[in-house]
Amino acid sequence: MSNKIHHINSGAELDALFRSTTYVAVDFFADWCGPCKVIAPQYQALADKHAIPGVLAFAKVNVDHAQDAARTYGVSAMPTFMFFKEGKQVAVNGHKMIQGANVPDLRAAAEKLGGLAKKRQ
Repeated sequence: MSNKIHHINSGAELDALFRSTTYVAVDFFADWCGPCKVIAPQYQALADKHAIPGVLAFAKVNVDHAQDAARTYGVSAMPTFMFFKEGKQVAVNGHKMIQGANVPDLRAAAEKLGGLAKKRQ
């Protein structure tokens, strides 16, 4: 199993990741969520391809375990993907968030972030 995904258990852990990494893609998910399970391998593959330590991180936040983080970002549907630059939520390819198991939009956002990360590396 790859260690390219950061498993976040609290808002404080997410904040620490934001402080240490320029770009962060976050998957807000739940264990009981069917679409979350369907898209998880795609998210893992994107992390394996694009993650660059300190520059681009991929995180998973279980909304049942890290309710504070889910509340902070107003997550109301799973999965929800959000993108951050220097700790602030940003739009990637016109999306501030992607709700649902939308593989094409998620892939496009990860490719965009991966390109930006490579430029910063």
